[in-house]
Amino acid sequence: MIYVADRFRRGRSALLAGLLAAACMAPLGAPANAQTDLPARQDVFLAGYISAVLERDFALPADAVIVRDGVVYLREEAIGGKSSAEITRAIQKLKGVKNVAVLPAGGTPGTGPTAAAAQPIMADPQQRPAAEGVPVATAPAAAQETVILPPGKPLFNALLADPRWAHFSASYQYYMDDQDVEHAGSTSFGETFSLLRGPAPYGGSWELGFQAGVFAVFDLNSESKDLINADYWVGIPITYRRDAFSAMARVYHQSSHLGDEFILRENITTGDRVNLSYEAVDLLLSYEFTEEFRLYGGGGFMFHTEPSDLAPWSTQVGFEVTPDMTLFDGLAKPIFAADLQHREENDWSTDMSLRGGVEFTNPVFGGRRIMLLLEYYSGRNPNGQFYDRRLEYVGLGAHIFY
Repeated sequence: MIYVADRFRRGRSALLAGLLAAACMAPLGAPANAQTDLPARQDVFLAGYISAVLERDFALPADAVIVRDGVVYLREEAIGGKSSAEITRAIQKLKGVKNVAVLPAGGTPGTGPTAAAAQPIMADPQQRPAAEGVPVATAPAAAQETVILPPGKPLFNALLADPRWAHFSASYQYYMDDQDVEHAGSTSFGETFSLLRGPAPYGGSWELGFQAGVFAVFDLNSESKDLINADYWVGIPITYRRDAFSAMARVYHQSSHLGDEFILRENITTGDRVNLSYEAVDLLLSYEFTEEFRLYGGGGFMFHTEPSDLAPWSTQVGFEVTPDMTLFDGLAKPIFAADLQHREENDWSTDMSLRGGVEFTNPVFGGRRIMLLLEYYSGRNPNGQFYDRRLEYVGLGAHIFY
């Protein structure tokens, strides 16, 4: 805890230093034409902002980056033994960055019209021109070596509308026409962790990870807010990414358990319960057409189930839209996601999950995505013990994706 707090204070200090430098630069030696000096002031602000993020997330020194006309030069000697690919990926996600270049030891940033005219980062980084005389890393850059516990986010991005994607959340849900629950509280605890990452064919990267999560639902109408159901989920994903394309194959287990309070109040006996438990494999493909639009899809197969007669096949498709705009003076941006699943067990009927709202943006959050989302679900009940019922609900929830 002390270490985390210290990293937070150092990252905040570096950001404040960047802001202070930008503020001080304006009155000192300002030219007659203030517009002429505007790009320079923006570079100073951006350099302080990036330095704060890199110091907090990668423990890099404040002078690890140089910014010229929106082009970020990453000093190779300041990186040390850390992965330049991961650092480059983190920089390229920051707003205001036109391009990223790795600056060799002793090199100087490219200046003049070539660097000034650098194009914005595109979905296909191979189309992006390099700053004159300096190689530009691709986005997201391929790993150059195998790294244990690599920094940064996993290669396969979270599925924002998937009801069973492991992450941290708390939601209020209004169940429509359910025989047991009307006002429900839903929580989830879990995340995806990167264990190994290395170079892969065709200029991509591979990653071995670990996923785990707990999903619980509570009856808010009851006197003691009875626990209705809890699902325990754990998986091992293997991921491949090349530029905007990513794929994830995984094997996972889920077990489901009724809450003790619910069992007591309903006088449920062992013979009345369905102990849903299964192991499965799935494959998901994802493509980020732009920074604003992502499409994904895939399918799965359950190879061990309880009850044993569950039909094994399933499919999943979805999309996510993040418009290039901000709200509340840049503190948030709108976001919308849809996830559609079909299961052989339910005669391929549609389980539809829709989420939309705002994602809060702040450099202090680092790689975390913090969202306040309206929710709508219609389909098979995702709470394991009730899988044979249909459910429809609307809700409002806070979601955190690391």
